[in-house]
Amino acid sequence: MKVEATVSIALLVLCLVSVSRFGFSFGAADSSSGSGSFSVQSTIDWWPMFQHDLSHTGFSSSIAPNTNHTIWTSRPGGNYQWSSAAVVDGAVYVGDNDGWVYDLNSTTGAVVWKSMITGIVESSPAVAEGVVYVGSLSSRLFALNASTGEQIWNYTTGDNVHPSPAVAYGKVYVGSWDSRVYALNASTGEQVWNYTTGGIVLSSPAVVDGVVFIGSGDSNVYALNASTGERVWNYTTGDPVHSSPCVVDGKVYVGSLDGKAYALNATDGQLIWSQEIGPVGVSSPAFAEGTVYIGSNDHNVYALNASTGAPFWNYTTGNYVSSAPTVAGGMVFVGSYDYSVYGLNASTGVRIWSYKTDDYVSSSAAVVNGTIFIGSGDGTFYAFGAEPVIPEFPSLLILPIFMMATLLAVIVYKKKRISTR
Repeated sequence: MKVEATVSIALLVLCLVSVSRFGFSFGAADSSSGSGSFSVQSTIDWWPMFQHDLSHTGFSSSIAPNTNHTIWTSRPGGNYQWSSAAVVDGAVYVGDNDGWVYDLNSTTGAVVWKSMITGIVESSPAVAEGVVYVGSLSSRLFALNASTGEQIWNYTTGDNVHPSPAVAYGKVYVGSWDSRVYALNASTGEQVWNYTTGGIVLSSPAVVDGVVFIGSGDSNVYALNASTGERVWNYTTGDPVHSSPCVVDGKVYVGSLDGKAYALNATDGQLIWSQEIGPVGVSSPAFAEGTVYIGSNDHNVYALNASTGAPFWNYTTGNYVSSAPTVAGGMVFVGSYDYSVYGLNASTGVRIWSYKTDDYVSSSAAVVNGTIFIGSGDGTFYAFGAEPVIPEFPSLLILPIFMMATLLAVIVYKKKRISTR
């Protein structure tokens, strides 16, 4: 019996080792995305504002799904989802056309809270220091408690607040249809300064190195001192600039309705390059790995060399692309007025997947922790992620389990024979 016990213990140890190896391999599944595999592990990279960060890069270090599998869908309220989401600490903040702002659970899509702010919400929320800042077509900017949705303050501008705000240096920066750019105290909502342009402001500000970069319907791109609102420089394009600037490595990338994408020197506004791509509405550039991605009203998504503006590739959708591209996991995600969301290979522009909604998609995607969050004009908010991975039962387990079961059966059989003697 001592030999049998020793063998049993040895087999048990072997079995446990096999199980531990099985558990480890499950947690460390293949992490390459966009190439036919996907990890169950992920890097959490919160998306606290329109186009991810104050530079408006539209880039997330998160992995991303290579299929159009929907984790959940939610119809929290209105008929349209024009607002793009901010995702922070497991909360998805988004507005709708009925004047509500929602906090959705990022895992389930369930409504955690909703707050009525009146007026259509096309603005995308910005989240900072436990506060959600969002504009409304009621001509106001609102500050809401991120945990409860309770209103902290609101500020009335001279017209609709369509753009998304940016929060930096204790201030909230936002544009308005009244042709002004505003800087408000982030805590109180009191105006610090405003700057008047010559046209409506649909562009959302990028804030980098003490400068606010923003476009205007007067065909200009402006650089304003973030502390005082004083104009640093402006660059005139051939048509309105409703696109939001992306500022990286001393360059300002932006699109114009004149049919061009531009790269400007961030310090003095001098033209570095321009590239014909078709009229750019409100689609804003994204930047990753030396490439600028931008949508156009000519139905295309373009990938341009960030240094020269030369096209790498373009992908043609079925209608206008007003959604701003976002980049994660070697893929580009963008919506189109052809009712679809696309996942494209960032290097080649080859379509990896697409998903058809029931209305146009002008919302831009947020990519967090391996999940894509995006709304559609059909009133539905979508979360796309990897399909559940069911690991194969390792063959390494079969032999030790079989041997253990056999040995235990022998021991039980012998004990029964002994007891019956």
